[in-house]
Amino acid sequence: MPNDVRPFPIDVPQADLDDLLERLARTRLPRQLPGDWARGVTCDYLGELIAHWRTAFDWREHEARLNELGSFVTTIDDHDVHFLHVRSPEPGALPLVLNHGWPNSVFEFAELVGPLTRPSAHGREGARAFHVVVPSIPGFGFSEQPKSTGWNVARVAGMFTELMRRLGYERYGVQGGDLGAYLAPEMAKAAPDAVVGAYVMGGLGFPTERDIPDMNAEDFASYQEMQEWAAIGVDHHSLLRVAPQTFANAWNDSPAGLLSWLIEKFKQFTITVDLPDQAIDRDLLLANATLYWLTGTAGSSSWFMYESSEFTWPEGQSLVPTGVYSGGPDVWRRLAERHNTIVHWPQGNPGGHFVSMEQPHAVAEDLRTFFDLVAPRTPRSQQARDEALTGTDHGRRGEAL
Repeated sequence: MPNDVRPFPIDVPQADLDDLLERLARTRLPRQLPGDWARGVTCDYLGELIAHWRTAFDWREHEARLNELGSFVTTIDDHDVHFLHVRSPEPGALPLVLNHGWPNSVFEFAELVGPLTRPSAHGREGARAFHVVVPSIPGFGFSEQPKSTGWNVARVAGMFTELMRRLGYERYGVQGGDLGAYLAPEMAKAAPDAVVGAYVMGGLGFPTERDIPDMNAEDFASYQEMQEWAAIGVDHHSLLRVAPQTFANAWNDSPAGLLSWLIEKFKQFTITVDLPDQAIDRDLLLANATLYWLTGTAGSSSWFMYESSEFTWPEGQSLVPTGVYSGGPDVWRRLAERHNTIVHWPQGNPGGHFVSMEQPHAVAEDLRTFFDLVAPRTPRSQQARDEALTGTDHGRRGEAL
């Protein structure tokens, strides 16, 4: 295949799956501390998830799903980068990069790919479709972990724009939430002539202490509310900045410990419900955890934290138009407009932090709204040229999605 793009059929050795089940069967949970969820993930809830993981969850089903979507790898900057590539059968589809977050993986978009690539099969006949590329960030899933220190999102963004070049895409959109909200703007900076628009799931314009002097009473109330919410739960940035190897040593040895850590974060950020699996399918949560376990990436996926000295909100960029899924208060937009050309700032869209898993159809609709603004539909003649350009054999068609 051209440009070193290679099929990557996922076929985890059965011995690895047997080892996982044996470890789960030997799980030793502690006594429950007083205070219920105020002390962290409860033993009852974790025990229930572990029992489901061991007796009802089927990794092979999810493995087959990734292979059906189209699993590939290519070597960029001396690192193997894994990605999913699903080409839409719909005319005039726009290429779109979906950048996942932490502690997530390509499974973040498992329910979103279908509505994006085959809108007519999901009740949206004639709606805009997308060719979808979902890279695994280095250190996550089947992408190779960084081999040295000094990594940042700009370096990864350069790798992902090179990936799109190798796939033959001259113009495309970028999306991201959580860590992806940093990557999407950096991709726009890296390739402003190729990126038609950057779309983030929130995370732009959050006020900091430096902004207080310019706030009115309403702005300050919003700032205080945000600070109170941010103080809830484990400060994972500080924890992983200080001793990522220490915690990875434990998470890499105990699937129950890894699951407890991941559920701690999913519980904190699924803000519309009491328990994560009330918003996200339980098997999808476990597929994500299983991918972390099988690839041993509990530690390597935290490079974004341990390569930084402090937590900062993404600033964005002004080279291409920006849209968000959920804009937030007016003060956030005013602050975001210092660094971004905002053209889409809706409020009240449903879902929480992991909205692509929680509300995939709502996300698909809002993505269409934004990209219809910044990249009007391609004329048929241009469409035919683009289809000929990108009509390689290293992208699956979304017939079964």
